Amino acid sequence: MFQFARILAFCFLGEVLHAVLPLPVPASVYGLVLLLAALNFGFVKLDDVKEVGIYLTGIFPLLFVPAAAGVMELWAEMGNMLLPILIAIIPVTVLVMVSAGRTTQTMTGRKKKEADHAE
Repeated sequence: MFQFARILAFCFLGEVLHAVLPLPVPASVYGLVLLLAALNFGFVKLDDVKEVGIYLTGIFPLLFVPAAAGVMELWAEMGNMLLPILIAIIPVTVLVMVSAGRTTQTMTGRKKKEADHAE
């Protein structure tokens, strides 16, 4: 419960920042950036949120069900815009996959170098 409460606290702080700052940034992004900063600076330890974080990422696909149902409901209206939607989605999906892969490779290589220097 305490781990989930910590994550919810950062979500709440993100909502507060979204209400206060006049930037077009979603509240969830503010919350994630605040949590990342707290983890990096040691205000929150990884063990304080790890178990709930693993659980939430495990059920993450389930959170997309309402959005998918909404898309199915509006499918007829989206038919006219299908080509522009695909033109927007496909390159962005590829870009996200490539950037995530490169980031993972970079971070994995960095950890291997640190392990080699530690020995």
